[in-house]
Amino acid sequence: MCRLPIRHSLQSSLKPSRAAAPACALGLLLLAAGPLVTPSIGREVDQSIEHVVAASSQSDAGELYAITPKRRALLNTIRYAEGTWKQGHNGYRTLYGGGRFSSMAKHPDVVVVKRYASAAAGAYQFLPGTWREAANKLSLRSFKPHNQDQAALYLIDRRGVLDQVDRHGLTRDVMAVLSKEWASFPSHNGLSAYGQPVKKATELANFYENNLKQLRRSRWAQA
Repeated sequence: MCRLPIRHSLQSSLKPSRAAAPACALGLLLLAAGPLVTPSIGREVDQSIEHVVAASSQSDAGELYAITPKRRALLNTIRYAEGTWKQGHNGYRTLYGGGRFSSMAKHPDVVVVKRYASAAAGAYQFLPGTWREAANKLSLRSFKPHNQDQAALYLIDRRGVLDQVDRHGLTRDVMAVLSKEWASFPSHNGLSAYGQPVKKATELANFYENNLKQLRRSRWAQA
C-alpha cells in the first residue's frame, strides 16, 4: 500500500465502490490504473492451516477464496514486499511504520506519520477505505488474519490476475498489475506506480519461488 507524503493534508477514508478504491490512494484522488474485473471464487480447497494463521482458521464470509500453495506463496510475497513478513503472526497486527495494534475486531484506522503519513494496517497494509470495500464485498466482520487473507485475494482477483497466478505463478506481468494495488511491487519499468520505495522484480520472484517450494514440501495441500 502507498503512504501519503507528510506535506499533503490527510483526508477521510474513501467510500468503497466496485470499480474504484485501489489499495493505494493519495488524498481523495482515485487513480484509474487499469480495469477491474468481477471477482471469482477459487475452486480448489486447501485442507491445512499455515502457522501464521492457525489462531484464526475460519472467515466470517459466506463465500471464501480457496487458499492453495500458489495463492499462499503470493500472499506471503506481498507481506514480504510490504514489510510484515518477518513479524510472523504479528504481521497481521502491524501498523504502517512498524508499530502494532491490539484489537482485531476492526481495521484500527490509525494515521502514523513517519516519512509518509498513512493509516495502512495489517499484513497487507490495507488503507481503511480499501478494507471497507473488501469487507463489505466478502461480509468480513473482523480484521482477523484469515479475513485479511481473504481481502487481499479479493484485491488480487479484482485486478483480474488471480487466474494467472493459479496457472503461471508470480510473473512480471502479474507484478506490474499488482503494483497498482501495492506500491512496494514494481511496474514494468521497475519503479513504484506511486513513486515510493519498491522491491526488485527478481527479489520478489525469488522469494515467491522459494516460499512456494517450502509450502509444497510442508503439509500444505497440493495445488
